[in-house]
Amino acid sequence: MKLTKKKIVVLSGAGMSAESGISTFRDKNGLWENHSIEDVASREGWARNPELVLHFYNDRRRQLHHVQPNKGHLILAELESTYDVQIITQNVDNLHEMAGSSKIMHLHGELFKACNQDKSEIIEWTGDIALGQLASDRTQLRPFIVWFGEEVPEMYAAEEATKTADILIVIGTSLQVYPAAGLIHAARSAAQKYIVDPNCIHYNVPGGFEKLPMTATEGMRIVKEKLANL
Repeated sequence: MKLTKKKIVVLSGAGMSAESGISTFRDKNGLWENHSIEDVASREGWARNPELVLHFYNDRRRQLHHVQPNKGHLILAELESTYDVQIITQNVDNLHEMAGSSKIMHLHGELFKACNQDKSEIIEWTGDIALGQLASDRTQLRPFIVWFGEEVPEMYAAEEATKTADILIVIGTSLQVYPAAGLIHAARSAAQKYIVDPNCIHYNVPGGFEKLPMTATEGMRIVKEKLANL
């Protein structure tokens, strides 16, 4: 009789990729790479200045060609040998895929994809997007990114997956961006719960979370050891 693997659900944020050299979503002055969030991550910003938005995401996409997964990513991929691991990430990079994880939901889109204006056409895309470059419906191609104020299509599936977790691991997120931050409330009370982030000691999370105030790599080494000793 084959034993069913325990289910690990991972909610990862910008701090997961910081050790790979990818900037976190916004710095202390509320800017993202010296740009206002409203200018580069909203429909309003896109309508005002699509050239700026395309330039911004083209830079982010180029960066992905020069970074590698860190040990935190690799440990999550290694856990698949023992557990059923579902990654739910707020990140738009492809580092979980590069590390070898096989089940990944991208809540906020993917840099290596482009789409038409209503996101009904999604295309694999690894180069720059130029102003005037059109989708098949003749609308301007745009980055396949969920901007502020847009619907998060994967949200229902992410919540349903979180409800099934035997183990929930939250890594590298400030739990400030909703609706993704609300996923922690979907976990069963009986699930083991870990939160890994250098500042997590100050986070207001439900009871039952073990807080590991450290980087993704350091925290995942400890979580892996804890799971091995169960």
